[in-house]
Amino acid sequence: MSLFVQSLVLGILLGGLYALLAAGLTLYFGVMRVVMIAHSAFLILAAYLAWVFTRETGLDPLLSMIGTVPLFFVLGVAIQRLLMARLRPATLTMMSVLLTFSIALVIEGMLGWVFTGTQRRIQLPYGGADLEVAGVNVAVVKLIAFGLAALSLLALYLLLTRTRFGQALRATIQHPEAARLVGIDTERTAGYGFGIGLATAAVGGTALALDSTIYPSLHWHWIGPLMAIIVVGGLGSIPGAAIAAMVLGIGQALLQIPLSTTWAQTIFYVALFVTLMVRPQGFFGGRLAQRF
Repeated sequence: MSLFVQSLVLGILLGGLYALLAAGLTLYFGVMRVVMIAHSAFLILAAYLAWVFTRETGLDPLLSMIGTVPLFFVLGVAIQRLLMARLRPATLTMMSVLLTFSIALVIEGMLGWVFTGTQRRIQLPYGGADLEVAGVNVAVVKLIAFGLAALSLLALYLLLTRTRFGQALRATIQHPEAARLVGIDTERTAGYGFGIGLATAAVGGTALALDSTIYPSLHWHWIGPLMAIIVVGGLGSIPGAAIAAMVLGIGQALLQIPLSTTWAQTIFYVALFVTLMVRPQGFFGGRLAQRF
């Protein structure tokens, strides 16, 4: 029972991190119907920037987000306006896969050239610290990553529901033609939405670097589970992606008891196949997917 509770707590913490990592993918598809294969590559790029920041300054890697979040936002806006906006609407989704796949390869190659293939890990003074709560030991770095994910998702939720820009962004997601009719500049809104999606990668990559060994090709390990999360949650649904991330994160942690860590991750692919066969629009959202 203690092992079950320990795994359940770990699953909740993992689910929160997965929700943050998948939020950007949901925004890309919701705003522009873009399948952003390069999202996980930007996660690893942010993790490397956090590692470099800590190595050069000796400061906590969380402080690197002061620079990486606005940098990634600007990169997202630039990618949308200079690359994505040039794709033909009729083939946007398909061509975005090829385009962002090439961006992922460029980022991986650049990281390999600059940092080589050597595995890197941030050495933190609290890296090995644990907290015991009700008999359950929880790593401090996992708690920090979960807290960072929760705060980021809350900020994203408030941005989308409590601001005029958020209303314009949700209108663009729900019906771009109608949004244009009421005076919303959907191109500018899409650019900013893309930038916000990439800014979440800066936060997620930093959180990932707190407790992970990083190397240039690590992004291929993440793109499959993240794609499974947004499909199960319902394409374009941020709440759906968050729920799916929590469910699959808990499922993965619990499966590690009878199975190994490697086999437990197959829950993402099983869930993906089941969703595509039984409910292609997703289990926790999917109103957008029903229209496309």
